[in-house]
Amino acid sequence: MAIAIDIEGVAKRYGRFEALRGITLQVQEGEFFGLLGPNGAGKTTLISIIAGLSRATAGKVSVMGHDVVDAFRPARRALGVVPQELVFDPFFTVRETLRLTSGYYGIRHNDDWIDEILDNLDLRTKADANMRTLSGGMKRRVLVAQALVHRPPVIVLDEPTAGVDVQLRQTLWGFIRRLNRDGHTIVLTTHYLEEAQELCGRIAMLKQGQVVALDRTSALLRQLAGGRLLVRLASGVLPDALAPIASADEASPGRIVLRIDSYEEVEPILAKLREAGCVIEEMELLHTDLEDVFVRIMRDAH
Repeated sequence: MAIAIDIEGVAKRYGRFEALRGITLQVQEGEFFGLLGPNGAGKTTLISIIAGLSRATAGKVSVMGHDVVDAFRPARRALGVVPQELVFDPFFTVRETLRLTSGYYGIRHNDDWIDEILDNLDLRTKADANMRTLSGGMKRRVLVAQALVHRPPVIVLDEPTAGVDVQLRQTLWGFIRRLNRDGHTIVLTTHYLEEAQELCGRIAMLKQGQVVALDRTSALLRQLAGGRLLVRLASGVLPDALAPIASADEASPGRIVLRIDSYEEVEPILAKLREAGCVIEEMELLHTDLEDVFVRIMRDAH
């Protein structure tokens, strides 16, 4: 399979601070690839280098075989980027903005494709609205449309659904899935790990400018078997025998998280709670998900 994005030994330093420390990875053509990491891990810095907005201190990057420095014109034509920040020109309507973006890439008479994008992102009714009159969610839709207007084979989405409503998420992912099925390569960064788990076939995790995990999503999930039993006690005290597998649920004060390796452990745990005189007010059994894997990898990475 051909390589859509080739990153070799990329480092980025700002004085003594190393934002990226020797990143090497490849994204294959047609992949839906996830780039995950906590704030400050270097994700946006890496995207800026891929997009030609910043130059690497060391290493090299190519997009569809074009070096982003030595062959920046074809590299940029091959790439569409949805930035994390809301950036827009307040003097144009939505349609004018998309026509102007088309012109940057030398594309004329692009209205048929622009109309298709507007329809798929539910922007048709806003086509003639001035950009400054749009809500934040609508402006983000326009950013997605701008990234797609020149039909790039590679699309990078940097937190595309941050702060947007459920309807936009569903509309956006339906359209992006279709583009991926049609052969477009998608690279996604997101803090919504359930999105990455559902969409991405392969994932790289960054921490402090380094790749700390890189594998298929299914393989990453297999690294952490079992699940979690969440209980809230109406009365009683958790027995000492369960203390080694117990922790507080930060998302819901008063609820206890009990780690299990298999579902066969659930009944013995409940039996110990009954023996200790505990009365369960609430109980929930959760599968291991990408968030569990992400937290463990970030905790164990040095």
